[in-house]
Amino acid sequence: MIAGRGSTGRLSGSLAEINVTPLVDVILVLLIIFMVTAPMMQRGIDVALPQAQSASGAEEERIVVTVDRANRVWLNETAVPLNKLEERLLAAAERMPNPFVYLRADRAVPYGDVMAVMDRIKQAGIDRVGLVTDPTPRRPVSSRRSSKSGR
Repeated sequence: MIAGRGSTGRLSGSLAEINVTPLVDVILVLLIIFMVTAPMMQRGIDVALPQAQSASGAEEERIVVTVDRANRVWLNETAVPLNKLEERLLAAAERMPNPFVYLRADRAVPYGDVMAVMDRIKQAGIDRVGLVTDPTPRRPVSSRRSSKSGR
């Protein structure tokens, strides 16, 4: 008689191998779904920001006012008529002890229109306003000095 065989001739006990192919298939499908949907979750209002070398980021609760290419004004993710911006800012600023507004404006928006929005922000009693730009890599300082001294 062979060890491990029962009276019926079959092997007793469990198989030592686990079929991981279905598990790998499910994980790959989930990975693809997350890779496709992750960029969509970061989407906001599409604005081509001007670039600045001295840009800095801030990680706090913020009020963001955006002026898009079509001169529409947005408060965070909500479109707001310019004449209603002041009262909406007051309502948003009530929840914060020291409100700070980040003003994002498309580079194609005329300067006067950006200043009109900034004036509405100031009329709402918010004196702390920051202009949002895209950071650019710094150019070496020596190349600018050498071009000036070469005259």
